[in-house]
Amino acid sequence: MSGVWVFKNGVVRLVENPGGDSVQGGGGNGRNKKVLVHSTSNEVITSYSVLERKLNSLGWERYYDDPDLLQFHKRSTVHLISLPKDFNKFKSMHMYDIVVKNKNSFEVRDM
Repeated sequence: MSGVWVFKNGVVRLVENPGGDSVQGGGGNGRNKKVLVHSTSNEVITSYSVLERKLNSLGWERYYDDPDLLQFHKRSTVHLISLPKDFNKFKSMHMYDIVVKNKNSFEVRDM
């Protein structure tokens, strides 16, 4: 992750594109679009069905506790991956969550 740490109203957050519109929390203009990539196959994750197959192969199981989220749990850990139901709302923060919980299996790249 690269960017600038911004302190505003008592909250610190990382701004990935400090020169763009997103500094004030505005919409993404597409300049720094991120994609999640399965490292082993070099495959870009383009849907939740593709992601679910990759996570299942790593020991993750679908967790059906919340109907508004797509969740995965790994029995050998306390980790839970929670994603928005709509793949169009799948953001870089969700991608980095997957990367942190699956070291050496996924990476986030600029498109």
